[in-house]
Amino acid sequence: MTTTLERRVFLSEVETRTAGEGKRVIHGYAYKFNAKSQNLGGFREQVFTGAGKDSIEADDIRALMNHDANLILGRNRAGTLRMTEDSTGLEYEIDADERQSYVRDLLIALERKDVDQSSFGFVVNPDGEKWSLDEDETPLRTLTSIRLFDVSPVTYPAYLSSESGVSKRALDMAASMRAVEVAPLWIPEPTAVPVDPRLALHILRG
Repeated sequence: MTTTLERRVFLSEVETRTAGEGKRVIHGYAYKFNAKSQNLGGFREQVFTGAGKDSIEADDIRALMNHDANLILGRNRAGTLRMTEDSTGLEYEIDADERQSYVRDLLIALERKDVDQSSFGFVVNPDGEKWSLDEDETPLRTLTSIRLFDVSPVTYPAYLSSESGVSKRALDMAASMRAVEVAPLWIPEPTAVPVDPRLALHILRG
């Protein structure tokens, strides 16, 4: 488990939609369940179903542009950011306030498909991760319980490499799993069985 704030980027087809009274919303998925990431510096990662459910209900989460705290798009406690975990992953919807110039710029970028990725910031909860080896023996980290801090449409994947601490743990885990040796099967030496001399003589005589 790590207390370091981490961020991940996903291709999630961020788009704009028209809501009631001509208002527009920004819609996307911050992550999708059981979708393996690319190599993050020695390991891959996936999010297990329900990993962020408790955090969505309990925590104060923001929607930001490019994870920039100065470019606030919405906030769940203000009702301008709505999130839910459906059968696909973490779906989010942000009320786009076009009075803000950077929101207008983002809407244009989304319409042009210049921006088409989402990212989420998180901390892993205690016992909120599991490690295994993928099919090609690359360490695979499965997030089972996380605390969310923000969801963000992002211009480009600026956080593909994980923090060095997580990468080191991944490599250590892989080394320990590969170092497990199977003890050789112990087979006892055959024990001589005493033979009755009379039986032996009978065998020799036929």
